[in-house]
Amino acid sequence: MNAVSEPFQIHHTGLAWNNQFHRLGPDFYTPLAPQALPQPYWVGRSLAVADLLGLPQDQLQSDSLLNALAGNQPISGTQPLASVYSGHQFGHWAGQLGDGRACLLGEANGFEVQLKGSGLTPYSRMGDGRAVLRSSIREFLCSEAMHGLGIPTTRALCVVGSDEEVAREHLETAAVVTRVAPSFIRFGHFEHFAARNQLAQLTTLANYVIERYYPACQTASTLDANRYANLLLEVTERTAVMVAHWQAVGFCHGVMNTDNMSILGLTIDFGPFQFLDAYDPDHICNHTDRGGRYAFARQPDIAHWNLYALAQALMPLIEDQALALQALDTFKPVFERRWQQLMRAKLGLTEAAGTAFDQTSQREQDHTLIADLLKLLAQDRVDYPIFWRRLSHGVANQNFAPVRDLFLDRPAFDAWHMRYAERLSTVAPHQAATLMRKTNPKYVLRNYLGELAIEAAKAKDFSGVASLLTLLEQPFDEHPEHETKAAFPPDWASQIEISCSS
Repeated sequence: MNAVSEPFQIHHTGLAWNNQFHRLGPDFYTPLAPQALPQPYWVGRSLAVADLLGLPQDQLQSDSLLNALAGNQPISGTQPLASVYSGHQFGHWAGQLGDGRACLLGEANGFEVQLKGSGLTPYSRMGDGRAVLRSSIREFLCSEAMHGLGIPTTRALCVVGSDEEVAREHLETAAVVTRVAPSFIRFGHFEHFAARNQLAQLTTLANYVIERYYPACQTASTLDANRYANLLLEVTERTAVMVAHWQAVGFCHGVMNTDNMSILGLTIDFGPFQFLDAYDPDHICNHTDRGGRYAFARQPDIAHWNLYALAQALMPLIEDQALALQALDTFKPVFERRWQQLMRAKLGLTEAAGTAFDQTSQREQDHTLIADLLKLLAQDRVDYPIFWRRLSHGVANQNFAPVRDLFLDRPAFDAWHMRYAERLSTVAPHQAATLMRKTNPKYVLRNYLGELAIEAAKAKDFSGVASLLTLLEQPFDEHPEHETKAAFPPDWASQIEISCSS
């Protein structure tokens, strides 16, 4: 389909648009329209996200919406813009950044709608403002996969493709992914104004975030009724919870720069991400991360580091270093508490009735049990998703032979399993098995599954994208017709290299 020739034609989505970020004023963004994407076609669509926006599902079949989300015609009620922010990248101050290839259309039904890959902006630097098909499919699928896993995340409505060529490591085709979130504000937005000593704009931004997303901070007396310290506290705790989910499920983000950290504690900016195959705490999923800054096991510490950068940006408003440190000090206990809860659920463990002392002792024993298990998984490079799913079935069927087969050092596993079985005896077997099947997904977005869907999509076969989306929306269900997608990855999967351009 050709781009719409009438430049002033307005597309009506039926959505009631509200553009609150736009009302912050031009210090925060540059108004601009997305650039047209020639001959667009649908690649993937999420009916669940359409429902979230209040968008009639039949709209996702329409050529007019296709063209609108490709940037080929304006949408009535929107006020498109690219926001400005700064940030630390790989631990170094990068200065001004901004939406270099994204255009925020506005807000519909309480959610901001953004086109990623929609062309050049004033913040594109040396880039072309476009996204490629492979990265757009990966972001679309992973956004919905994270939601299916119960992890705080941005969402994705659809991917629109085109045969327009863009240059990366080689020539590829362009695409636009429509992203959805309550807000796309990042740590870097605050860093931007703080670095420029623009206190008025920093205050405006902080007040906007508090009033829109953290209203309790206006009245809470948690940190001496300091609304900005309370904001830092809330963001710290949400970020800790998010990263605890990452570590429990085996998710590597790959590029945890401060401009890729959501002020709402959402997983954002899916680039060189990976769900672990073999368990390796030192795994680096981004092959451009040569120093291993964003290795899997380092993610909690990096998140904490990024929060310190946010705190530094907020200091002109907080004005009390002790309060800022008090807020930041909540990260480790909140992270540890939530991570332990998630890992104990993966093992089917609940607290037995008893005194507070008994429960504390039990939690300490569980901590050791989990730590020893992870050492075994790392020692033998055991497939992380398959281990947990097999363990779930082992508890349900009282047959642990398939789990034991995953280990090279079977005596070590036997010794651990004896301790686990003793602890499990304090929990009702049916209760444990049910909890585990709801906690340990059968399907995750392994890199090779994404690659297969991408390769098919390059040939205009989008059935792989649709099929994966169905599985990832319900990752804990069996889906027996897709059993092969829950199997061990092929040998070639370990050779896949994902970089920041992905």
